[in-house]
Amino acid sequence: MPKLLRAPTREYRTATMDSHRWDDFKPRADDIVVGTYLKCGTTWTQQIVQLLIFQDPDPRPVVQIAPWLDRVLTPIGQSLATLEAQTHRRSVKTHLPFDAVPIYEGVKYIHVGRDGLDVSMSQHNHLFNFRPEHKARMAGLAKGDSRLRPVGDADTPSDPRQYVLNWIESAEKYARDGYGVDLPFFEFENTYWRERRRPNVLFVHYNDLKAGLEAEMRRIADFLELEVSQRVWPSLVKAATFDDMKKNGASLMPGADSVWDKGADRFFNEGTNERWKAVLKADDVARYHALATKTWSKATAAWVARGRRVAGDPRLSED
Repeated sequence: MPKLLRAPTREYRTATMDSHRWDDFKPRADDIVVGTYLKCGTTWTQQIVQLLIFQDPDPRPVVQIAPWLDRVLTPIGQSLATLEAQTHRRSVKTHLPFDAVPIYEGVKYIHVGRDGLDVSMSQHNHLFNFRPEHKARMAGLAKGDSRLRPVGDADTPSDPRQYVLNWIESAEKYARDGYGVDLPFFEFENTYWRERRRPNVLFVHYNDLKAGLEAEMRRIADFLELEVSQRVWPSLVKAATFDDMKKNGASLMPGADSVWDKGADRFFNEGTNERWKAVLKADDVARYHALATKTWSKATAAWVARGRRVAGDPRLSED
């Protein structure tokens, strides 16, 4: 078993996640962990990792092959058994803050970032369009712990601007010792930024994937020490495009019909940035940036907003 380099320093429990689900995880020395805040390009990066592992463009059920280990809706025994049975190189997904995840020697961690306003707009589509029965399942789990905030219709207003404003307000009012409350995006990103210089951690950004998909895929392959035949590269890059993933959504995400009103087609919504420009007012945007300035270093804020191609490599940043 790989050497533990850093044990978790945070216990994290919400209505959807529990960090203790990692307690019985038995890592292998070449495992891959994709860790992100919700709606930053997680499934996109999982698909890229899967394509690089199998070197085959055929669609595979990424959400089953690379389980979300901290997700409380899936029995932990089921996720661990799935991983234990795999003979190929394994990958795992997490939405935990990085200080709630164990860091092991040899295991590769890929963190994906995205501008917060783009994140919140994508979250609105994701959460507002849950099927009623899915909301009921989550609410039922929350009722099992009186300290957790139930999940229900009232949590996601129909107006995306109101959702973003609520999202910002919850970050402004965040109680650091609160139980069962999602860590705000701003605090979440800091947990990864602090670990950015570890050699087994790679920072990837949504903007960079959009601006140069093949280049970023090659960068990820180099980080994972995977040699990919030049012959298959074009087909792998095509399979990682938004259009191909949306077309193959039902294969990539079996079971999505039970979660969203339009199934995988809802999950793979638009794949675009800056939709917030048509929704938010100047004061709303200023409020977001004020919180970013308060919470992040200048380098963190620049990378989260624009990515490595514009802001530079996080590993080389001094702050």
